[in-house]
Amino acid sequence: MYLFESIKKKDEKLAVVGLGYVGLPIAIAFAKKITTIGFDINRNKIEEYRSGIDPTNEIGEEEIRNTTLEFTCEEERLREAKFIIVAVPTPVNVDKTPDLTPVTNACEIVGRNLDKGSVIVFESTVYPGVTEEVCIPILEKMSGLLCGRDFSVGYSPERINPGDKVHRLQNIVKIVSGIDDETREEIAKIYELVIEAGVHRAGSIKVAEAAKLVENAQRDINIAFMNELSMVFEKMEISTIEVLDAMNTKWNALGFTPGLVGGHCIGVDPYYFIYKAEQLGYHSQIILSGRKINDDMGTFIADIAIKQLIRANKMVKSANVFVMGITFKENCPDIRNSKVYDIIRRFREYEVEVKIVDPVADKDEVKKVYGIEPLSIKEVKDADAVIFAVAHNEFKQLSNEELRAMFLELPSKEKVIIDVKSILNKEEIMEEGYSYWSL
Repeated sequence: MYLFESIKKKDEKLAVVGLGYVGLPIAIAFAKKITTIGFDINRNKIEEYRSGIDPTNEIGEEEIRNTTLEFTCEEERLREAKFIIVAVPTPVNVDKTPDLTPVTNACEIVGRNLDKGSVIVFESTVYPGVTEEVCIPILEKMSGLLCGRDFSVGYSPERINPGDKVHRLQNIVKIVSGIDDETREEIAKIYELVIEAGVHRAGSIKVAEAAKLVENAQRDINIAFMNELSMVFEKMEISTIEVLDAMNTKWNALGFTPGLVGGHCIGVDPYYFIYKAEQLGYHSQIILSGRKINDDMGTFIADIAIKQLIRANKMVKSANVFVMGITFKENCPDIRNSKVYDIIRRFREYEVEVKIVDPVADKDEVKKVYGIEPLSIKEVKDADAVIFAVAHNEFKQLSNEELRAMFLELPSKEKVIIDVKSILNKEEIMEEGYSYWSL
């Protein structure tokens, strides 16, 4: 427990590599207890943090301004830390195979600045084996040190839910693991400084790696089931939400709902599991099927919207369509792997250039990533169709008058509303006579 005691007394420092939606909250939390360095290769991001700006909306600008966290993009500062947490993204390639480039790059940076007696903990979501078979060899090569003798390694999967103001870092149980029992206990004690819910000590690094993949794959499969039901109920002309409301009166019903499954966890992590399983000669059936269903939902919703436009006697190619929301989930500015873009892409196949409205997303980032200039809610005018793709609070709070002002002066039956997350009052919308459809 030498390192734990030294860090607790502030004789040694802790560093976090990667200050995004995961790394920033961890770094801020530790900075309240111990001396902490926050490192990121993105100089602009570091400057924003130093200016008191929080583009993630996870912490809040007041906390950013008042934190004692030392923000830096100078990798040499990592030499000051003996406990290093790596929290960088783990995306997938175009062919859905794991892209470990951010992790391997982080390993090279840490390895170049690694000192004897250090502990490195990986939080990035990976398939079982990456920490020991990919990360450790890079750390050893770059540092010239030997893992297990000169430094130690552990794995503790991130469980932060972006945009969630209830389930926060401090009240989510933390899974911890290490290359040996001593390392695992050291890591557990250090995390217990900030994790009020406590830690779960996993039996091995591979078990901890697998746990994160499984918890997200489970959610993915459950949502895929709901999405498949919604496709069938569409053909049956039955409301999926009404069915779920009835089903959920039973005590053991699971509260999943249909929707677009994007983002950097549920929409990505199952592919890491599938990839590793196929390496071992097993072809995933349930998980892969669930992924396919969820990946196709954007196209399904766009096709429904086009059918509704035709039924409303609209010329699809010249229709004025607004998509409300581009982030991957409600009340969160994160646009990574947003499945809303699949709706836009499908409309473009019909030569329809839809307009995007998102009060939460960063406009410059949306333009950079998707090539679209987002509009404000007030700019929604003369619409033929409005597609509520993301359940932002700003959309939920729209009055009937504000909704009415978005459309052309036409009979209500010619005004199309697609309510993907069922955020509008269906009875009121139907009374107004809109051409309404919800997932």
